[in-house]
Amino acid sequence: MSTAVSRGTTPESPARRPRLTVLSGPSGVGKSTVVAHMRKAHPEVWLSVSCTTRKPRPGEREGVQYFFVDDEQFDKLIANGELLEWAEFAGNRYGTPRRAVLDRLEAGEPVLLEIDLQGARQVRETMPEAQLVFLAPPSWDELVRRLTGRGTESPEVIERRLAAAKVELAAESEFDTTLVNTSVEDVARELLALLR
Repeated sequence: MSTAVSRGTTPESPARRPRLTVLSGPSGVGKSTVVAHMRKAHPEVWLSVSCTTRKPRPGEREGVQYFFVDDEQFDKLIANGELLEWAEFAGNRYGTPRRAVLDRLEAGEPVLLEIDLQGARQVRETMPEAQLVFLAPPSWDELVRRLTGRGTESPEVIERRLAAAKVELAAESEFDTTLVNTSVEDVARELLALLR
């Protein structure tokens, strides 16, 4: 059973407009898995597609996983204020196109962003009304197990991810709600309830 912890929330009228919900948490905590599970059952939930300067991986499609841009295009997006947030990770940049998010919100649709801590902080600055949800592991040992169990990264990369995870876990109090990922099904259900 997962655990939801809310901080500083106030009762809202039932006719409230959907707001932007940001899901963040340390690498390896299962953000993508939770979002994929929720969207399989509820494809109407709109997940923002990020821009990235990294090259497409096999099977990735333009506009589905990412919008693939070069460094010059990314610089223009930043300069023109077209990104809601952006961050650099492992030598590549990632950012959320602002207009698509605002258009969906104005149409009354809930919007979900799955981004890192740096991006979540930027969203909090530019859209303080956004709901920030922190996905936490059941324990530190479980997070280490998940990160090392992937078997796809070198020990050096794993060490960097673990060091970053400690920083990310320390930022949990900056978020409005924490969901503990003990069950993908339970967390997906709780996340959907928060979106609605």
